[in-house]
Amino acid sequence: MTGWGRFQGYNIASLRKDIISGTIVGVIAIPLGMAFAIASGVKPEYGIYTTIVAGILISLFGGSKFQIGGPTGAFIPILFAIAMEYGYENLLIAGMMAGVILVVMGLLRLGVLIKFIPKPVTIGFTAGIAVIIFTGQIGNFLGLKGIKRHEAFIDNMKELGMHISTVNLYSVLTAAICFAVVVLGLRFAPKVPGSLVGLLCASVVAALFFSGKVTTIGSAYGDIPNTLPSFHFPVITWERIRHLLRPAFVIAMLGAIESLLSAVVADGMSGSRHNSNRELIGQGIANIAAPMFGGIPATGAIARTATNIRSGAASPLSGVIHGVVVFLILLLFAPYASSIPLAAMAPILMVVAWNMSERKQFLQLLKLGTGDSLVLAITFLLTVFADLTVAVEVGLVLAVILFVKRMGETHLVAKVLPDPASVKVAAHMVTDSHDCPQIGIYNVEGPLFFGAAYRFNDTMPELGPGQAKLIILRMGKVPFIDTTGEANLAELVKQLKADGGKLMITGAQPQPYDLLKRTGLYDKIGAEHFFDHTGDAINAALGMIHTDRCAGCRHAAFRECAALSGMEEVPGRGVFKGRKPAVAGKLSSGIQ
Repeated sequence: MTGWGRFQGYNIASLRKDIISGTIVGVIAIPLGMAFAIASGVKPEYGIYTTIVAGILISLFGGSKFQIGGPTGAFIPILFAIAMEYGYENLLIAGMMAGVILVVMGLLRLGVLIKFIPKPVTIGFTAGIAVIIFTGQIGNFLGLKGIKRHEAFIDNMKELGMHISTVNLYSVLTAAICFAVVVLGLRFAPKVPGSLVGLLCASVVAALFFSGKVTTIGSAYGDIPNTLPSFHFPVITWERIRHLLRPAFVIAMLGAIESLLSAVVADGMSGSRHNSNRELIGQGIANIAAPMFGGIPATGAIARTATNIRSGAASPLSGVIHGVVVFLILLLFAPYASSIPLAAMAPILMVVAWNMSERKQFLQLLKLGTGDSLVLAITFLLTVFADLTVAVEVGLVLAVILFVKRMGETHLVAKVLPDPASVKVAAHMVTDSHDCPQIGIYNVEGPLFFGAAYRFNDTMPELGPGQAKLIILRMGKVPFIDTTGEANLAELVKQLKADGGKLMITGAQPQPYDLLKRTGLYDKIGAEHFFDHTGDAINAALGMIHTDRCAGCRHAAFRECAALSGMEEVPGRGVFKGRKPAVAGKLSSGIQ
């Protein structure tokens, strides 16, 4: 569903649904936006600005009917690392560059490619991000003093250990109250925005009973302004673009993956169908615009999108309303947000991390003990102990290697002969005493590509004196050939011609057939040597053999051998004795 077609059949009842769902999601988005911003190493209001600007634009220009966009947990490790290394101003520029990349991807219709990222890779880096988010909130949960955040996971764990003696019991109590409310809310009142209620309860208790004993947003970051920031276009130079290209690409890739995964979830819950390329364009526009108002990179938020659908959203207007609601709350209640304890924000992010960890799928894949388990484990470990970019790159490379290996293993080549009992060819018919010294028939199954080249070469016969010079390849089960596979066939044709032989191909599928024509190998083999049925190829081959070599031959590979060898067939056994000059009928003509 694209364009204004997403509003088809819209009426007053639909508007009522959108207002309700948009309001609910907007209320939920406020604490999450601030928490994600703080965890990303920037001021909390930047998360709210992102929720407003990006949330509205993603709903207006995206390709999903119910997608809710904004800051998400998946971005936290990346944005924190970029903010630390390059600074806030460069983070905004990297976000804008990522937006341009997303728009270009959408225009080039590359949305479908994101869907080919293997599941072990996505689950691995998602679980790794969840671990980073969860552990990153331990300091705020415990109210530790003097904590410095680092890019490296190990350094952050060392920092916690060094300051564990500074635990603030008031912070622990505040965090525990918020955590209890959130968990109990999820258990007994799932429709109530537990994160907001927990945040309010913990903040009220802290303000009434131990004011000044816990770190608040205001004491750590200053008061939150109750207006949008003025429009500001960052100073962009070619040097900055070159310097920020890599982080921008990482933001774009993760944004594309997260938004399209969220859109797929929305499709499954609502029965709608998103336009992946339009979604990328919408995400790109939002990420270009949000930094101009101080916003950080945004993407589709799975949890908020799911809440939007469950709350009865009827159109993308609910996403626009959610952004407007956040803006109105910012105008009216921003001064009160400064009193929120950081300890009350920590449990919210911990719950987000727990929910996004995909622990069940993670453990299930890990227990399989397959190549996918290895890809999962390596991607996870690299995400935690190195960085997401390296994790995804290595994970994808490993996944490709495993895929090539598996596809290569599906490629089978077996020598076959006709089976009189079934009027088909079968590998079990080939024995030392039952074979044809002049004609070799081979079943080729699976894609003939670079990953299977070694198997094809190892199983094909060695050519030379005394070997069959007429080779029939049954290629009805070869769906695909690449240039390496074509080169293997070309080498076989070359060797056969040098030895006075010929190659015949039966049942070639469209893609291999087309490739052989385009490379010219079709003409080298000869159009007359391509057949629809194996029986026709056998009959043609029998017309090319040296009949003088058939006299007295006891291999009896074909029924025609009875006449050619001058031997008498033993019924049901495929062997001959004595002399019988008459032809016993052509079984070969019925073979497919």
